[in-house]
Amino acid sequence: MLQRIQTLWMLLAAICVALTFNFSFYSGNVQIGSNGHEFRRLTAVPRYINGSVGNILILILTIVILGGILVNIFNFKSRKKQLWITIGLVILSLINLLLYYKASGSPNFVEGTYDLTAVLTLAIPILLIFAVRGIMRDEKLVKSADRLR
Repeated sequence: MLQRIQTLWMLLAAICVALTFNFSFYSGNVQIGSNGHEFRRLTAVPRYINGSVGNILILILTIVILGGILVNIFNFKSRKKQLWITIGLVILSLINLLLYYKASGSPNFVEGTYDLTAVLTLAIPILLIFAVRGIMRDEKLVKSADRLR
């Protein structure tokens, strides 16, 4: 059980994913009707904008990433499987980041800015890459220990 630093990286990534449900990536004014504006925030939880639910795909992908990270933390017995799952989670988190960016530029927002808490969404793939590096170092350590036996 060599699970050391990658557990911390994955735990930090899971915390960042969980915080994206509450904190916004983008906020701005949304056109309501012909003359009205309303202030809205873009989070992982979809909000009603102009009568339609937006960003269901962001919600589903965020839940999959959070569940994958939590399952992967306890998958320490098979480092190879853990490595591949983490690489897949990095790819999913990059796709999630792309969906956030695409949703922030949607025509629903008349004007707005990226929030400081968008750093949470940006940190997820970085923390998962650090976890991949930790898993690879542990695998290398195990292989070198097996050579010494």
